[in-house]
Amino acid sequence: MTITETTDLFESGKTRIGRNRTPWLSLGFLTVVVLVAIFAPLVAPQDPTLGQLRDRLIPPAWQQGGSMDHIFGTDKLGRDVFSRVVYGARISLAVGFLSVSIAGSVGTVVGMVAGYYKGWVDSLLMRLTDVTLALPLILMAIILVAIMGEPSFGKVVLTIVILRWAFYARQIRGETLAVTEQPYVDLARISGASTRRILFRHVLPNVMPSLLVLATLNVALIILVEASLSFLGAGIPPPTPAWGLMVADGRDLLEKAWWVSIIPGTAICLTVLAVNLVGDWVRDRFDPRLRQL
Repeated sequence: MTITETTDLFESGKTRIGRNRTPWLSLGFLTVVVLVAIFAPLVAPQDPTLGQLRDRLIPPAWQQGGSMDHIFGTDKLGRDVFSRVVYGARISLAVGFLSVSIAGSVGTVVGMVAGYYKGWVDSLLMRLTDVTLALPLILMAIILVAIMGEPSFGKVVLTIVILRWAFYARQIRGETLAVTEQPYVDLARISGASTRRILFRHVLPNVMPSLLVLATLNVALIILVEASLSFLGAGIPPPTPAWGLMVADGRDLLEKAWWVSIIPGTAICLTVLAVNLVGDWVRDRFDPRLRQL
């Protein structure tokens, strides 16, 4: 064995070890975030929407002038930042998981139908998919929310679904084209199986690994989109605590009350980073192209 072959073998083995390494730190952090979101009323010490003006802009507990009654300090209305961050986790995760579930379901059905029927059905659905994918996400989200009227949780989710279903449709369509060429699908047709049975009994189980990977990686993007919309005033309306809205509330106070923006901003960064790391691990575990390496 030559030196080059030995080096390639070592690098290949090192790559496989890296891919199989479970991101326990990220999984642990996300587990804590999910539990905090679920049990927010028990974790948060105060009502996140109520505050006293006499308590406005109290520093975090570890800073001079801080108080243990407000671990992360208070905002300009005297509301407890820790309580708002806790409830903000519920909003961000709810928007992320709900949007991904609905958009993934719609995109999967469209992709399977396009890949199975081919012909003009495929062309029509894929042209619609291409148009949707070409739209600038944040800009179109702001426009759609503005068209729908007063922002709300449901409208934010609907907007994201409208703009993200095509992301799944494109990928699932390609997977479906490959699956429908398999002999067992031809045998199912010959035996008289209905189109619905073929799609949901034979095609769907085979595209599920790709769908799981896409959904996991997309959660982080949705969290960022929701935070961006809330920051721009087109997302979750006040006084509901949302991380993006909290960052916007403190952008004029960075010099004298940095914690109002920095703490929820840090929560966004850490959550998105953890989701991305877990998504990369899921991709390495379930993507058939990577499992062959």
